[in-house]
Amino acid sequence: MSQINSLLKYQTVDSKLLKIEREAASSEEWKNYSQAKSFLTKAPEKLEAMDAKAREMQLALEKLNKKYEEIFETLKDFENLDELVEGGADISFYKKNATQIGDKLKSIKSEINALVKVIKEADEEYQTLKKKTISVQKQYAEYSAIYQEYKKTKLAEMEEIKKELKKLAADLKPEVLKSYDTKRSERIFPIICPVQSDRCSKCGMELSISGKEKIAGGEVTECENCHRFLYKEQ
Repeated sequence: MSQINSLLKYQTVDSKLLKIEREAASSEEWKNYSQAKSFLTKAPEKLEAMDAKAREMQLALEKLNKKYEEIFETLKDFENLDELVEGGADISFYKKNATQIGDKLKSIKSEINALVKVIKEADEEYQTLKKKTISVQKQYAEYSAIYQEYKKTKLAEMEEIKKELKKLAADLKPEVLKSYDTKRSERIFPIICPVQSDRCSKCGMELSISGKEKIAGGEVTECENCHRFLYKEQ
């Protein structure tokens, strides 16, 4: 049997395997399992990042509270204002200072309130994610069991096809099989196609001069665009 016929026969059987693989990849069992797994893979990192951010904001809040208390303490300087005025002190100077201190306190208080709000929202988001993570962990165990059972039925079918492919592979040159497997891994399928009017029947790319010569000589060539194997139908 020629390499072309062997390759076509191999591809026909392989298409059955590919069909099962695609069915499995688009199944609800796989989707539920893979989504839960993906979520649980990313969740710890997200929770850790949120926790670190919360600690950072808490430190910022403590600094603001400390700053507020320190500035508030300076108001004690105005407790004996009446005595200072009676002693001839400039009341306008003290009023100006008191106003500036009051403005600073208002500004810091505003920052504190805004930060407290952000911290509260971040905590709610953290708790929501934490609860969801616990919930998905329970779902994952269920989805995993369902998917493993589903996979068993598909694996049995796939193993039968793989056994047949192994027998057919004996008729292919090692380098041809290796090239076929590489193209398959790159999601190229079908891998071997007929030429139509000196063009690839899949992408329409015209063959090069050397490609036309190979085809004319009954050999296989490769499409320079989609990289499929091309042959001339007899």
